[in-house]
Amino acid sequence: MLSFDHIAISASDLAEGSAWLEQALGLPMAGGGEHALMGTHNRLMGMGDLYLEVIAPNPAAPRPAWPRWFDLDNFSGPTRLTNWVAGSKNLMADLALCPKGIGAPLQLQRGDYRWQMAVPPDGKLPFDGTFPALIEWQGSLHPTQALPDVGLRLTQLELAHPQASALRAALAPLFHDPRVVIIEGPAKAMRASFTTPHGVRVLE
Repeated sequence: MLSFDHIAISASDLAEGSAWLEQALGLPMAGGGEHALMGTHNRLMGMGDLYLEVIAPNPAAPRPAWPRWFDLDNFSGPTRLTNWVAGSKNLMADLALCPKGIGAPLQLQRGDYRWQMAVPPDGKLPFDGTFPALIEWQGSLHPTQALPDVGLRLTQLELAHPQASALRAALAPLFHDPRVVIIEGPAKAMRASFTTPHGVRVLE
């Protein structure tokens, strides 16, 4: 079975996106770096067994010749919650059970971190991005180990989609976490609720 790994928040500008998240949650970000293969960079915030990632195109890096992950090439508007990522212990086996369009695994790295991740050829994950990206970390290092505990915990990730039943069926053989709730909606929408030292906070 897959495990819940992290939540991705897309931004047009990393500094602006990070400031937005810090303001929304009242907590500081830490860590992060560059993804040379994808022409992106990120900042992180720990939440126990998971972490939040603000990710944006890196203006200092050349644009890759292939679509960036999380459909960032087509992202515009305000910083917002756009994707989530599930961890795999056997990426090739799990990918065989995923919907068409999940992508092929790429070998990636950021600093000392090494991982494989399935990136769709057009950058667009199934079910308009409500299906998770799949990641398999290599070695014992994981970002949660290096992030300070700021008292942030996810209580619920709500995924709304017109094809909610099909999304549930696609995830059923792969993933179960009571924090992830799938509901019917007129369009893709994501909403995450958290407990913080300042009370309950919600991101959309």
